[in-house]
Order: sequence, then structure tokens, then C-alpha cells
Amino acid sequence: MDIFSIFTLLGGLAFFLYGMNVMSSGLEKMVGGKLEHVLKSMTSNKLKSMALGAAITIAIQSSSAMTVMLVGLVNSGIMELSQTVGVIMGSSVGTTLTAWILSAAGIQSESFFLRMLKPESFSPLVALLGIFLVMAHKEGKKRDIGSILLGFSVLMTGMTFMSSSVSPLADMPIFQDILVMFNNPLMGILLGTVVTGIIQSSAASIGILQSLSMTGSITYGMAIPIITGLNIGTCITGLISCIGANKNGKRVAVVSLYFKLLGTVISLSVFYLLHAVFRFEFVDSPIGALGIAFVHTLFNVINTVILLPFSKQLEKLAKITIRDKNTEEVLLDQRLLQSPAFALVECRNATVRMAKMARDSMLAAIGLLDAYDEKIADSVTEMENEMDRYEDELGTFLVKLSSKDLSRLDSNRAAELLHDIGDFERIGDHAVNILRAAKEIDDKKLHFSEAAQRELVVITRAIMDILDVTVEAFEKDDTALASQVEPIEQVIDGLKLELKGRHIRRLQEGKCTIELGFVLSDLLTNYERVSDHCSNIAVTVLQVKDSVMDAHGYLNKVKSGGDRKFAQAFDAYQEKYSLPEVSKPTENADQLSFAEDPM
Repeated sequence: MDIFSIFTLLGGLAFFLYGMNVMSSGLEKMVGGKLEHVLKSMTSNKLKSMALGAAITIAIQSSSAMTVMLVGLVNSGIMELSQTVGVIMGSSVGTTLTAWILSAAGIQSESFFLRMLKPESFSPLVALLGIFLVMAHKEGKKRDIGSILLGFSVLMTGMTFMSSSVSPLADMPIFQDILVMFNNPLMGILLGTVVTGIIQSSAASIGILQSLSMTGSITYGMAIPIITGLNIGTCITGLISCIGANKNGKRVAVVSLYFKLLGTVISLSVFYLLHAVFRFEFVDSPIGALGIAFVHTLFNVINTVILLPFSKQLEKLAKITIRDKNTEEVLLDQRLLQSPAFALVECRNATVRMAKMARDSMLAAIGLLDAYDEKIADSVTEMENEMDRYEDELGTFLVKLSSKDLSRLDSNRAAELLHDIGDFERIGDHAVNILRAAKEIDDKKLHFSEAAQRELVVITRAIMDILDVTVEAFEKDDTALASQVEPIEQVIDGLKLELKGRHIRRLQEGKCTIELGFVLSDLLTNYERVSDHCSNIAVTVLQVKDSVMDAHGYLNKVKSGGDRKFAQAFDAYQEKYSLPEVSKPTENADQLSFAEDPM
């Protein structure tokens, strides 16, 4: 083996790692967001968590990425530590698929069909199909599929380079002398751990070992400790990623490490004890690529079966290792940026929480108009401050996320969220404005006339409804609901003008005061602006489904009467929120609550 063989080995490793990265990114882009939703909803028991961890790792082809993602989710408070233990165990099983794919390189046969199973045979065809899809489609799922196929082809090409570069080692006496060192299990574990820790990929470590096995110089006795070591080495990525995380984020990485360490100690102890008693003949036999894939899978399956019943104990062990400390809550962990599709879903989930906060703050502020309460007023202020934090952290995170490689739909969604968080934050500001108006009414003991109260109840009910419809449309990404927002907004605009006109008439008749007029004007202005922000949010929901839709064009069309459905909805809401007829006040009438429905 000369210097050029070493160059080929390193180049093959580079191809392998690059291909794995491209393939993983493409897979994640296609299914990442969907799997993330399932991840949080199906971690109710250990078996579901394990199955899910295996499925997601198979999809994204990286147990390290899975661990980093879990650290980010737990650090953000999105998942509990207990939910991740089963996922980590399942992930270790899912990562073994790569070894089985790579083992096909060792197939030897003259049969055409068997030869086609060899990666070096079908990889060129996969690459051809992949480059065709990439060149033929500028964006979308077909282009992503093309990237996945190209990544797989580059990965397998790297595997071929590594195999060919190490083949001369079989005839080198010095190589045989080095291998003798790894008859010591501890040296094998150390080698696997160090190599995987350096290259940050257990799949690449397995690929190197499978390449070396093709020389016929690697025995089962050498390979088994190395395989257990590389499983430990894959924890290095998670441990590095947890630097700067809160206590629970760090515990995720520690659970993964303890799972691999305890699994190695238990499995190897039992294996060597049985070997001492029964003297397994296969231990000194050469192992092939298929045998390495089998041992890798068997080791991870046995570890999972043994330790799954003790997941609570693993969690407690992690808590003992990483003790409780006061740490600041993180809205969205930066580690999630390594998985853009997952990160985008978490951004949306955080925005949904912000949307509900905006709605709740507005409803609470409206309630203060009827009966002012200092505690409720404080809660409105606290919610507004929290929404300011959401806007700041979410906006910063989304800007970083937008620079990542996202699909067209995900890019549209990121842009939608950037607009929406501003609108939700402004709704919170208007809630505070209404709070101040309520305080002024309470401090000065002001009372609207019975007619004004009845009119305010109507427009208040319209505001409450448009908030409910907007938040629900945003949360469910429902375009049918979103299309109902603009008709209500137009009705609210008309109600505002009519209520101001009626107030001026009462003012001229001496039935109202200028001071009350200022308060009423502030309320109506804030109501109208809240409805405007709801309209903006609804339009973004419609736009993300149809990226070519022009927001201004859509609004101009519906407002000019060019949309029949809009006109029908507008007429229905205008009837629903019709103002009471102007009449003389009833004597000794009780004050009317804003929560009542006069209709």
C-alpha cells in the first residue's frame, strides 16, 4: 500500500461523508417536518418511542442528527426527557440499515441479477436518474429525490474507493502485526470510539471496517469490540452539541452515552463469558461485510431489548450526573437549525402559541371594559411582554433558518411566519391600549349611554369572532377559514364608521360627552387595527398554499366585488353584526355587559 492508496482512502472517505450528508439533507427536507409532528405525538410509551426513533433515523440516516435534534427539542422545553429515552434506543437500531446497504458491496456472483445488487453496479444508474431529476426540476420534491439519489451514488462511490484502496493491505506483514493488537477487546473498543469520534459518523466507521474486512484479515473476535466502540463514538456528536444547553438538554446526550456504555459492558461481558465456556469457533474466522452488518444490528437490538425496561433508571442516572440548576428558558434552541425541516415546524408551533396568547390577551382586555380587575390587567401586560420576546427570538431564528437549504413550500412558510409574528405582536399591543382605555373608564367612573353600549357589544362580538377564526385558520392552516376573515374585517370597518357617526349625532344632541368620545374613538381605532392584522394573517395563510397569489391583488379583487363567495359571506356577516335601530334610551336600564349578545 503506497501513498496514493492513502490518498484514495481519504478521498473515498470524503465522498462517503459528503454523499451521506447530501442524502440525509434530502431525506430530511422531504419528511422532516411530518416526522417531527409524529415524534412528539407518539412518545406516550416506550415501545412507540423506540419504533419511532428507528423510523426517523432510517429516514434521515443519522443517529447523531437524531440525538442533536432531541437535545434541541428538550432544551427548548418542547419535549420531556422521559420521552426521548425510547427514541434514542430505537435510533440505535435504525442506524444499522446503512451497514446492510453497504454489505451489498461484498456480493460475488456471475448472475446478472445478483451482480446488479452490488452498489458499484447500480450506483451509476442511480446517479444518472438523480442528475436527470435535479436538472429537469428547479425545485420541489422531484428535485429533492434527485439529490437523495445523487447523495446515495456518491456515498457508494466513496465506499468503492475505500475498498479498493485498502485491498493491498492483505499482503502486508506490518498490517497483520497491527491487527494482532486488536485481539485485545479494550483496544478494539478504543479504536472504534476514537475513529467514530473523529469522523463524526458511525456509518462511515462501519464502511471503513467493511472495506477492511474485504481483505480477509479481520476476524469476528476483532470486529465485535470495534463495532461496540464505534457505537460509543457516535455519542460524541451529541455530547458536543449539548454544550451550552440547559440541564435537560445535557441529560439527553448523557442518556445516549450511558445507553451505549452499559450496552457495551453488558453485551461484551456476556459474550466473552459464554465464549470462555463454550469456545465459539467463529471468533477466529474472517468476517465479511455482511457479517459486520449482522453483528452491528444484533448488538444494537440486544442492547435495546435489555435496557428498554430500565429506561426510567437511565433517566434517573442522567439526572444524578447532571444535577438541577437554575437555567433560563430557551424558546427555540439553535441546535434545531441543523435539521431545518424540524426547526420550521417548531417555529410554527411557537407561533401558534403566540397566536393564542395574542387572542387571549385581547379577550382579557375586552373583559376589563365591563369590570376592571388589576390582576387581569397585569396578566395582559405580562402576555404582551412575552409576545415581545417571542417576536424577537422567533424573528432572529427564522432569519437564520431562511438561509438554510429549504424546499419552496418551506421557504414560503418561513416567510409567512416572519410576517405573522409581527401581526400577532401588534395585536398584543392593541390589547394593552384597550386595557388603558378600560382603566381610564374605571378611574374616572365613566359610563356610556345605553345605546352606545348596545352598539359596542355588536362590534366587540365581531372582533372576538374574527380573532377566533383567524387563530383557528392559522393553527390548522385552513384556507377555507382564512377566506372568512376578510368579509368580517370589511364589516368591522363599516361598523366603525357607523358607530363614529352615531356618536357625533349623540354629541350634537347633548346625549354624550367629548371625554367619552375620545375613549370611544380609541376603542374603535384599536378594534379596526386588530381586524386589519387578522386580515394580514389570513392572507398569508392563503398565500402559502398558492405562492403565486398576489396579496394586494387578492384584496383589491374581493373588496371591489369581483368575488362572489366574498360578497355572499360579507352579506351574511353584515346581517349577523347588524346594529340595533337608533331609539330613545329606556329609563332605569341596567348597564349592559360587553360579553352579552344583544341580537
